Amino acid sequence: MKYQAQLTPWVIFQIAAEDTRHPVSRFRRRNDADAYMKVLNNTKPNSKFIVAFDTESFVAPKSDAVLAAV
Repeated sequence: MKYQAQLTPWVIFQIAAEDTRHPVSRFRRRNDADAYMKVLNNTKPNSKFIVAFDTESFVAPKSDAVLAAV
């Protein structure tokens, strides 16, 4: 995951048909994401949005190399 995504782990997703999630915006703080989600709900009342913490941005990348114990 990119460094910018690690700095902004809170993501607002728009829930579309068939339970697909489309990322709308990323934030550093949960309260910023909640405030922006209120704005989105007011401007697009027929759409559904959720705030989620992106844990994939903190997962170490898998590598094929095996580290030798010293």
